[in-house]
Amino acid sequence: MPYNHGVYNQEQETSLTTPIQGTAGLQVIFGTAPIHLAADPAAAVNKPVVCYSFAECQQAMGYSDDFENFTICQSMDACFRVFNVAPIILVNVLDPSKSSHTTQNAEEECAVADGAVAYAKQFVLLDTIVVKNADATLVAGSDYVATHAEDGTVTITILSEAAKEAETLKVASTSLKPDGVTAADIVGGVDALTGKETGLELIRQIYPTLGMVPGLILAPGWSHTPTVAAALQAKTENINGNFNCSCLLDISADSDGAVVYTSVKGAKEALGASSAHAAALWPMVAVGEKKYYFSAMFAALTAYTDANNADVPYESPSNKDLRITATVLKDGTTVALDQQQANDVLNANGVITAINANGFKSWGNNTAAYPSTTDPKDRWWAVRRFFDWDGNNLSLIHISEPTRLQLIS
Repeated sequence: MPYNHGVYNQEQETSLTTPIQGTAGLQVIFGTAPIHLAADPAAAVNKPVVCYSFAECQQAMGYSDDFENFTICQSMDACFRVFNVAPIILVNVLDPSKSSHTTQNAEEECAVADGAVAYAKQFVLLDTIVVKNADATLVAGSDYVATHAEDGTVTITILSEAAKEAETLKVASTSLKPDGVTAADIVGGVDALTGKETGLELIRQIYPTLGMVPGLILAPGWSHTPTVAAALQAKTENINGNFNCSCLLDISADSDGAVVYTSVKGAKEALGASSAHAAALWPMVAVGEKKYYFSAMFAALTAYTDANNADVPYESPSNKDLRITATVLKDGTTVALDQQQANDVLNANGVITAINANGFKSWGNNTAAYPSTTDPKDRWWAVRRFFDWDGNNLSLIHISEPTRLQLIS
């Protein structure tokens, strides 16, 4: 927190209750995080990080209500503040070592006032700040302390008596550039020389490194792009040669997708959402002023439903309370669907939505494969997920107890 002189008042945030836990719907969430606010930004890049609380998320990845730039945060919010379900696994692809993901802030003169400098740059990586008094470079920790202010800018508190006397100090830094991240960063790849995996390729590491099996893969803020949607669907099957899971795909709620419900079928087809291991979702949802891609909220609801059913994914989240205040387009325009529209146009074409039925409910049981298939094991979201969960458990027994299985056979 900022180094302040004098008397200030700050109210401690209300602690969240202990989350309900379950792993049948274990979410692996890909996107961008405000790692400039994290305890160790370098440790939060292209690495699966498991979190059991909002505090752990905030420590590992940082947190911001700016869901547009920092897409992972909407899942943090949905999981821990809306449904309070854990654990989740976060994978941030915003990488300070990539020039396209950063902005170099040129040296500028900043006024010193009351022993501090208000440095009006956003997304600054604190360890890149260079502060000079004339030509003398100040030392972080002994000459000054830099902290992020609540508005996202930086407060540089001067500790050096000589620097306090200066009217201005020169400051330069590096900021994260979240809009430099592309769909290709989310999809990721494998470096042929080093073997390093990035993006969605990291799904392979979940079981070997964490001993956990993915239940749901999502990339809110990215899954509405065809390349990411295709990669998500491809990654749901034969993980580590043993496991299957499901993914969540958002259909754009703007002119790139559909702004009216009658256009959703065509937008789903354009997205390429067709896997039995996928749920296609439209539109976006809101809680007060916050807008979320539907996948973030639906994934949290699915995991919450599983956790409340002995961690067995036999019950559909359809017709369950979504804990939202509105369904919206990307620009915030309210979408008011009735049951007939939801059933006859969206659900009938394999799209899950939400309706206001004495409170907002998730609405729809079909996977994205419907109506191309009517086979119950591939049509119904809960059935497909149960089959995968059951098969995964058998694979886990085989992995941990191969000798016993050989004797049985």
